[in-house]
Amino acid sequence: MKRVRFAPSPTGSLHVGNALSAVANRSFGDWMLLRIDDTDPARNVPGGEEELLRDLEWLGVVWDEGPVRQSERRERHLEAAAPLGERFDGITLVRDDGTPTYHLASVVDDVDFGITHVVRGNDHRPNEDLHRRLFQALGATPPEFVHHGLILGADGKKLAKRAEGATVASLREAGIPAEAVRRYLEELGLPRHDVHYDLPRIRRLAIEAIAAMPDEELAERAGAPPELVPALRGARDLNEARDYARSILEPEPVVLAEDSRPTLERFRELLGANGDARALVRELKAVGGDLKALRLALTGRERGPELWTVIAALPRDEALRRVDAALR
Repeated sequence: MKRVRFAPSPTGSLHVGNALSAVANRSFGDWMLLRIDDTDPARNVPGGEEELLRDLEWLGVVWDEGPVRQSERRERHLEAAAPLGERFDGITLVRDDGTPTYHLASVVDDVDFGITHVVRGNDHRPNEDLHRRLFQALGATPPEFVHHGLILGADGKKLAKRAEGATVASLREAGIPAEAVRRYLEELGLPRHDVHYDLPRIRRLAIEAIAAMPDEELAERAGAPPELVPALRGARDLNEARDYARSILEPEPVVLAEDSRPTLERFRELLGANGDARALVRELKAVGGDLKALRLALTGRERGPELWTVIAALPRDEALRRVDAALR
């Protein structure tokens, strides 16, 4: 059995590079420990653990044990260090204030939880030799170390946390469905080399995820009634889907110029004669109707979901009321 661990520091929302490690560990391992590496108080952010737990749950990354906080295992770390002393191979194991360092805590925890494979980013590769020696000094067999490439920004350097879409929280707030982010990370898998962050790919996957959602789920996640689902299908993200829903449910009031009247009058006739919204739009287009004016009358906005979906979503009397109001 492959026993793995994902060990983030509680520094706030997960960087997509850390999320890659989380997904890679979950895919690679049969059993996964969630460990919170909080031995360095200076780096810990208030509420940081709660944020990263929310991110993992949103991504659908489940763990078998944890969260285990290293800060709560301090006595165990110091007990393990006692035979080795405060320094090992020139590396500090216990700080002057009596707290264990990352190297000590990490290896002791890996020993105690029976971790067989350490899956982490290439930036940890320089620690491998030291950690192997520490495992051996503690009388334990070192795990197998698997290092994967990092996610880079457009400048070729490690993706900055402030970059667009660089944190799981920022992707969630941008309306990207979790399924799209998870699929992107699964596509990357365990890259042997560093990879450039492909936010456009995530956006394409977001469109596919929305298209694949069952009607009830899409309606719930957009906060819209089920009858609006056809209008939400073309949205590029959930924020846009919510905006589409608002444009239909809460139209902006408009007053249109008199030259819009012929199109709106023709719309009135067609709506009374034929309930097929697609056919109605085709007919208006064929006679040179002002579709922009009709959209404005129905939603108060110049852009939005396909016009036929707006017409289909509105009760006939409400559509006519909006047309009349726009001509006043």
